[in-house]
Amino acid sequence: MESSWYYARYTCPNFQDGMLDPNAANYWLPVDQYIGGIEHAILHLLYARFFHKLMRDEGLVQCDEPFQRLLCQGMVLKDGSKMSKSKGNTVDPQALIEQYGADTVRLFIMFAAPPEQSLEWSDAGVEGAHRFLKRLWRAVFTHTQASGAITTIDANALDEQQKALRRKTHETIAKVSSDYGDRLTFNTAIAAVMELLNDIYKITDRSNAQTLAVEHEALETAVLLLAPVAPHIAHYLWQALGHADTVIDTAWPVVDTAALAKTSIELAVQVNGKLRGTITVAPNATQADAETAARQNENVKKFIDDKEIRKVIFVPGKLLNIVVG
Repeated sequence: MESSWYYARYTCPNFQDGMLDPNAANYWLPVDQYIGGIEHAILHLLYARFFHKLMRDEGLVQCDEPFQRLLCQGMVLKDGSKMSKSKGNTVDPQALIEQYGADTVRLFIMFAAPPEQSLEWSDAGVEGAHRFLKRLWRAVFTHTQASGAITTIDANALDEQQKALRRKTHETIAKVSSDYGDRLTFNTAIAAVMELLNDIYKITDRSNAQTLAVEHEALETAVLLLAPVAPHIAHYLWQALGHADTVIDTAWPVVDTAALAKTSIELAVQVNGKLRGTITVAPNATQADAETAARQNENVKKFIDDKEIRKVIFVPGKLLNIVVG
C-alpha cells in the first residue's frame, strides 16, 4: 500500500495532520518524469494509478494522473545475462571508481546504451570513457597554456574555419539540450560532445585572438554540457577556464541562431546516378549556379565532356545529378 502513493507524500514529508497537505500536493503533482525498471510497469504503476484516483476522489489531490511521463530503463547485463547476486555476476562499481573516478563510471553507463535498452557491461568501455575525459582535460589545458586574456568573439571577423567551429558549438548545444530535456537519450548527447571535441582538436594555430575566443567558447560549452554526467571534472575544468563561480550555478548555454547560418554548403554531383564529385556553393544556390560549379570540377568534366546532357536533376541543398547519353 505505502509504495503506491509515496510520491505524493514526498511533497509534504513533515505534514502531521493527515495523509497529505493538499496545498503542497497540488503544487508539486503530477510527477513530471517517472523512471523505473520494466518490472514496475505492470503492478506498481497500476496500483499507483488506483491509489491516485482514490486520493483525487477524496479531495486530497486535484490532478487525474500521478505521472506525466514514463521511462522504463533497461537492465545491466554481464556476458549476456542480467546481473544478480544469485548468479554471482555483479560488478562492484567501487573498485572502478577508485581506479578511474566516479565521472568515468557515470559517463560509461550513460554512453553505453540508450536508457530504455539493456546495457552490456564492458571493462573496455569504461577505459574508453576514461580516455575521452582525459582528451577533454588535455584540450582545456592546452588552450589555457596558449591563451592570455580571451577577447570577445567578433562574428564579422571570423574566417571559415572559425565560423565552422562556432557553428558546431551551437549545433551541439541544440542537440544536447534536446537529448537531455526532451528525448532522454544521454548516449547521443555524449556522442555530440565527443564530436565537438574532435573539431576542437583540429585547431593547430592558436596565434589568432579570434581562434582562441572561438575555442574558448567551444570548451566552455563542452564542459557545461557534460556537467550533468561528469560533474567533478566539469567543476574543475570550469574553474580552469577562468571562472570563479561553480559550474553547477552556471546557466545552461543558449543557442546563438546567427552562428548556425552557413555561408557555403557541399553538394554531391552525380553523373547518371553515380557520385563523381562534390562542389561548394552558397546555401541558396540555384540550379544554374550548381551546374556552373559542376562543369568546373575536373572529375565531373571527365564524365560529361563530349556527351549529350539529356537531363539535369537538382535537389537544392543536397545534390545535382547530370544524366548524359
